[in-house]
Amino acid sequence: MEMQYVDNILQNLELSNEDLKRVSDTLLTELKRGLSVSTHKTSNIKMFPTYVRDIPDGTEEGTYLALDLGGSKFRVLNIHLKGRHCNMNSEKYDIPQSIMEGPGEDLFGHIAECLEEHIKKMENKQPHLHLGFTFSFPCEQRSLTQAILTRWTKGFTCSGVVGKDVTLMLREAIERRKSSEIDIHVIAIINDTTGTLMSCAHRDRDCRIGLIVGTGCNACYIERLEEVETWTGDREPPDQVIINTEWGAFGDNGCLEFLRTSFDRKLDENSNNPEKQLFEKMISGMYLGEIVRIIASKLSCNNIIFKGILSQQFETPFTFKTKYISKIESDSPGSILKTKAVLEKMGVLNPAIEDCQTMQKVCKIVSTRSAHLVAAAVSTLLNKMQRKDRTVVGVDGSVYRYHPHFKSMMEEKISEMTEHPFELMLSEDGSGRGAALVAAVAARVEAAQSK
Repeated sequence: MEMQYVDNILQNLELSNEDLKRVSDTLLTELKRGLSVSTHKTSNIKMFPTYVRDIPDGTEEGTYLALDLGGSKFRVLNIHLKGRHCNMNSEKYDIPQSIMEGPGEDLFGHIAECLEEHIKKMENKQPHLHLGFTFSFPCEQRSLTQAILTRWTKGFTCSGVVGKDVTLMLREAIERRKSSEIDIHVIAIINDTTGTLMSCAHRDRDCRIGLIVGTGCNACYIERLEEVETWTGDREPPDQVIINTEWGAFGDNGCLEFLRTSFDRKLDENSNNPEKQLFEKMISGMYLGEIVRIIASKLSCNNIIFKGILSQQFETPFTFKTKYISKIESDSPGSILKTKAVLEKMGVLNPAIEDCQTMQKVCKIVSTRSAHLVAAAVSTLLNKMQRKDRTVVGVDGSVYRYHPHFKSMMEEKISEMTEHPFELMLSEDGSGRGAALVAAVAARVEAAQSK
């Protein structure tokens, strides 16, 4: 009887191929709205042109800096390129909560300070350094070096940044701390999806899609200019541009209400951005653990698990981390060792075998729904692009990287939803390496144009 109740609770999280086909069809409509001049402004999926027109051709050389900002930590990297070879050194820096929620000037000042610290440690410093900036938040790109923040996500609420050019704010912060020894030229700004695409394209030129399934979820892909009505740049070859979909906002206009459950709605109500990023909230690492916690709380309140008693940890929003899902799903069939360890960490003393098995079931259905939704979205891009050749999808992000079954679940479902050949490629340091590669390609083009 109890397992029947659990199944009834979870059944709305189980998506049929018919459900996923409806998601794909709806997404395609929204993608086209974002590319259209007449509907772009009212579209939830913004389909921003990145102004990145080309991928690495293997001739890029030199030392480049990269900044990678997309969460509560950011990285500073120095990358040496020589053809297809890449040597890289990087360092991570924390962003305190007070800075994430404080004035924007403080955020960029902190970044500039860490950048200066990193440069001081560099060996063989050059007097002039090109820098690529990965800024993984929704932006309207107006050129390769100009990006206007449209809204904060991932827990950031810094004032005085929305509606501003983040490249300019970084340049001004660097200028305030400028060393007379080194001149830093911010030559490109991208988001993490573009960085992932560029990093994988450096390894395989068939890479045409960049995907992030981590703290957030987003994708970019290479689109023909004739499909991009919003394009205002030149029409010189190559006749293409990388489009940053910002598909995390898919569903913000109500088109995914058929999919959302009471658990999704409760999570949304308690989030710091209600009614925003609704697709992302069903998929990404910032939210999956919380969905599991909300389900577990409901089951406990109905005396199905934990003898009806919730620990303080389970009562506190966002304490059940998404990494716990990956750990629970790493248990071998029939084992509960890792599941038991997670529950004990969450304050459940001596959890019953049945409790562990129920939590395994909850985690599996939540992560499976996530993987299948991403698969439906990727298949939409593959079907839209209509490439006959194999398309490499560069993927990065903690959910994809650390969940033991996420990749295989995605591969299986994409194969069911498209006939176009594809390969999922894990990106190695995609966000940072990609920013340096965009800077290198831009420097190559700039040098060719100046001859």
